[in-house]
Amino acid sequence: MNTQTQFPATVDVAIIGGGIIGASTALALARAGVRTALFEKGTLGCEQSSRNWGWVRTLGRDQPEVPLALRANQLWSEIQAQVDVGYRRNGLVYLQENEADAAGHETWLREARAHGVRAEMLGREAALRLLPRTERPWTGALYSAADGVAEPQLATLGVASLARQAGAQIFEHCAVRGLETSAGRVDTVVTERGTLRAQAVLVAAGGWSRLFCGNLGVEFPQLKVRGSVLRTEPFDAGMALAVNGKDFTCRKRADGGYTVSQFSASLAEIVPDSFRLMGKFMRAWIENNALVRVRFGKRFFEELATPRRFPADRPTPYERCRVLDPAPYARGIDQAWTRLLHAFPAFRQARIAQSWGGYIDVTPDAMPVIAPVAQAPGLYLASGFSGHGFGIGPAVGETVAALIRGAPTPVDIRPFRLERYA
Repeated sequence: MNTQTQFPATVDVAIIGGGIIGASTALALARAGVRTALFEKGTLGCEQSSRNWGWVRTLGRDQPEVPLALRANQLWSEIQAQVDVGYRRNGLVYLQENEADAAGHETWLREARAHGVRAEMLGREAALRLLPRTERPWTGALYSAADGVAEPQLATLGVASLARQAGAQIFEHCAVRGLETSAGRVDTVVTERGTLRAQAVLVAAGGWSRLFCGNLGVEFPQLKVRGSVLRTEPFDAGMALAVNGKDFTCRKRADGGYTVSQFSASLAEIVPDSFRLMGKFMRAWIENNALVRVRFGKRFFEELATPRRFPADRPTPYERCRVLDPAPYARGIDQAWTRLLHAFPAFRQARIAQSWGGYIDVTPDAMPVIAPVAQAPGLYLASGFSGHGFGIGPAVGETVAALIRGAPTPVDIRPFRLERYA
């Protein structure tokens, strides 16, 4: 995407981060007539927004996120009608193998129906009709025909193009180095290309948000988890819907292949922040030790060498590393592939085309912060989506735009306040 060439002296809202959250917020603000500029240190969607599974789901979400997911499903359809983001409402299933799985799905569904979710429990025969021949003893599934997928490598670029059409300015390869305040309120954005005035600033910087907030003296408990994914070459396995098979995941891609992963294809790399935030994350580590592997390696020393406080009048860590591009966790995705082949023998004819890694921004309770920052008036935060942000991105953007404008938010954002970690 071409970037703007004329640097603004002043805007109403400056957005830091060119992922799906930042782009969606820029779109909603611009369409409301708000002068908006988005700044991305690399290129749009270059990190986790283009590296995720591509699911657009209500199923399995924490209950406070469900209203966002329902609204997002509507917005994805509207976006697809305007620009190709690869969105298809082709259904999603969470498969089950025993009574405990079914009980968990029934509990979730009972609570989610209060928000208007229209999912259903399927028995064994109904579930098997949605799948290719299988060798796993599935007993049924939780199923949503309204859920679907979009293409991560198209989505952020597509949403950003709509934002530009609506009047938003977008600057790639332009890191925001810091912010300045006047009369106790954030009002100046310092970038590598110059400064500008802004009435409000949104930090939607994904895995970089903790470092950026910390440099302002704002404590945001967020760590990064390295996720890994693979894709196949174009192949027809006779399965169009997205599948959570408990120990693998799979979904059809617009290019004819499949995206494959698993929850335990993630690595929690030990870094200095792991010790600083141990008290807040310990419970999450214990509860998810079967899903996230803990590793110590060179990432510890890379982050140890990164200053936590730095001035804005010289190059910053955001310019020294513009894109987080980790290698995939080979063992995790190999396991996912092996389990997929065991579950659905049709995939034995498929060929792996590529695998990749990406850093997921996670919080202690695996829910995002979508809120104003009380100690820095004029500053807003939308980060920590814990691998759930892509699918709800358009609804988050709409919600954050309303929050910044002082308008009623379309969903209740009280569960996402920053102060819950105090």
